[in-house]
Amino acid sequence: MTIGFVSLGCDKNLCDSENMLGLLAEHGFELVNDPALADAIVVNTCAFIDSAKQESINTLLEMAEFKRGRCRLLAAAGCLAQRYADDIRRDLPEVDLIIGSTAFDEIAAAVERGLKGARETILKPADASVPEGLPRLVTTRPHTAYLKIAEGCDNRCTYCAIPMIRGRYRSRAMDDILAEAAALAADGVKELILVAQDVTRYGEDRGERQLPELLRRLCRIDGAEWIRLHYCYPEAVTDELIETVKSEEKIVKYFDIPIQHGDDNVLRRMGRHTTRAQSLALVERLRREIPGVTVRTSLIAGFPGETEEEFANLLSLIKEASFDRVGVFAYSQEEGTPAARLGGQLPEEEKQRRRDEAMALARELSIERGRAMIGKRLLVMAESFDGNLWQGRSGGESPGVDPVIYFGASRELLPGSLAWVEIVDSDDYDLYGKQVECIEVECIEEEEK
Repeated sequence: MTIGFVSLGCDKNLCDSENMLGLLAEHGFELVNDPALADAIVVNTCAFIDSAKQESINTLLEMAEFKRGRCRLLAAAGCLAQRYADDIRRDLPEVDLIIGSTAFDEIAAAVERGLKGARETILKPADASVPEGLPRLVTTRPHTAYLKIAEGCDNRCTYCAIPMIRGRYRSRAMDDILAEAAALAADGVKELILVAQDVTRYGEDRGERQLPELLRRLCRIDGAEWIRLHYCYPEAVTDELIETVKSEEKIVKYFDIPIQHGDDNVLRRMGRHTTRAQSLALVERLRREIPGVTVRTSLIAGFPGETEEEFANLLSLIKEASFDRVGVFAYSQEEGTPAARLGGQLPEEEKQRRRDEAMALARELSIERGRAMIGKRLLVMAESFDGNLWQGRSGGESPGVDPVIYFGASRELLPGSLAWVEIVDSDDYDLYGKQVECIEVECIEEEEK
């Protein structure tokens, strides 16, 4: 039997999708890229914000059209299924199987039953644990993979629905993480990207925070060349973590720190635990302690009650911190969250205007940063070749969210190879360079072929 699969949402959701694909493959299903050739289609949905929910619904409706042909089963999995199962049953009769975000380990058997005519809803509590050791089919580039180290969140930011969807914070056992990382490295993965709603609190629910220890042990795994962190909440970036990132060669010098706003009043309404001054001090310290560090942040514009003065403080934070990477989102009013009940909800067009203004400022900083990079040499991981230029990333660029580096290579590379690249030009976001040195055996000179 053939299976079509669509994965929506964040990189943590992608990890679940890859486990589902592994389970389906283990049960004999053949993955097809063309949904018209699929006997069953699974959509792993997202429900983080309104636009993500709408994308999930639209994708389910789009995939439902293939039931006019070969497809005999449409499954909704993941976050939308977990939170809105009743709505899906009522409003999307095209969906045959609903399987929540903590029940995905049952996907293969459920699809098999569905193909025999069963219509099921399989839900477990948001806090339920998923078995370890599940098979996994990595869908990212062979040399890069996400490694989920924890599930859920205890931060309880007033705007966020994640605790309702994904439950309380639950750290995976360190030995399980290390075993998965070793297996990925043995399969050729060179970059491990650690993901959780908040990686800095890893181990806290088990008695003590253990991220630095986990990082040190991951650095001992043969084959893993780069280890990257997503996402570090500012209040939990400790001295030990900074020293670990600084001293371990394999850890890329990259911090993704969701600061969310630049005004203390808004930060309090958001339920955040750091002030503007504390966040600025952390950014300054990271740059002082870790030469060449890249600092990325995410911000929310148009939070309920945000005055023009408070929004101006968000803009001034972008300038003062001079972040290397910035993502700005318009506030999304999520039902069931404390922020959704606050007065002063702004019109959608005003929230979007403020988001666009903040991103325009971030673009100016990106242009300045790109110009400052001209003449510098960066260690770049080659990813793909278009027949003319390679596309790759340095430690300062994370896949899917950051710019890329285009470069010409004087020698033949393979995806995942590391090469030294001199930056010769830039545009609004991306960099352009030329290879000046190769440091891996995969880099073969033409005359040696």
